[in-house]
Amino acid sequence: MRKASRLFEIIQILRLAGKPVTAAEIAEALEVTPRSIYRDIAALQGMRVPIEGERGIGYILRPGFDLPPLMFSIEETEAIVLALALLARTGDEELKAAARRVSQKITGAVPEPLRKTFRSQALHAWGTVATPPPAADLAMIRRAIRDEQKLALDYRDELGRATERTVRPLALIYYSEHAMMVAWCELRQDIRNFRADRVEHCEPLGAHFRGEGNRLRQLWIAGWKTNSVEPLEMGEV
Repeated sequence: MRKASRLFEIIQILRLAGKPVTAAEIAEALEVTPRSIYRDIAALQGMRVPIEGERGIGYILRPGFDLPPLMFSIEETEAIVLALALLARTGDEELKAAARRVSQKITGAVPEPLRKTFRSQALHAWGTVATPPPAADLAMIRRAIRDEQKLALDYRDELGRATERTVRPLALIYYSEHAMMVAWCELRQDIRNFRADRVEHCEPLGAHFRGEGNRLRQLWIAGWKTNSVEPLEMGEV
């Protein structure tokens, strides 16, 4: 987690807490060391965020400090509730955990009438829940897409043929049964789809393709219109 994101998360944790929160508790929630939290608290205090407390006792956010309010209609709130529920059906464990945190943040930020919508459990997403792929870390693939970092793949196609690829990941498609990575394949010199559950090994390389991601995604999207097909049908290997 980048430091800027972590500082925001600390403020949210303190906003929603009903009692002092220790650095150890915050560190456990954010999966960092307490030492990092001590430094982050000091940085926030230096930015005049009214955090009070000390080591060993815990920290609180003084009343009166708040982030900009979230303003949603009832329909917009219901759309968010259902979208977060759909994330729980993916095989991406990191996104599922992020969806739970988003729900907690919005619940704490919106007015009471909308808060009831989040807590009512009146909207549900039902159906198949995807199994996390055994050898492909979807969180790592998403980071590689954001950072435009190349990946090394050991891949086995639907006919059982094994290949080794260097790819430039462009997008992830979440189907109900599995996830699909869209990537520029350097072996085929073309865009290919790779089912995450058929990846036998995947790791980031030191090489990047910075500045090329948007152009390659536009090439991928143009292929839908040219071939009049869904993304899944555009060639796997």
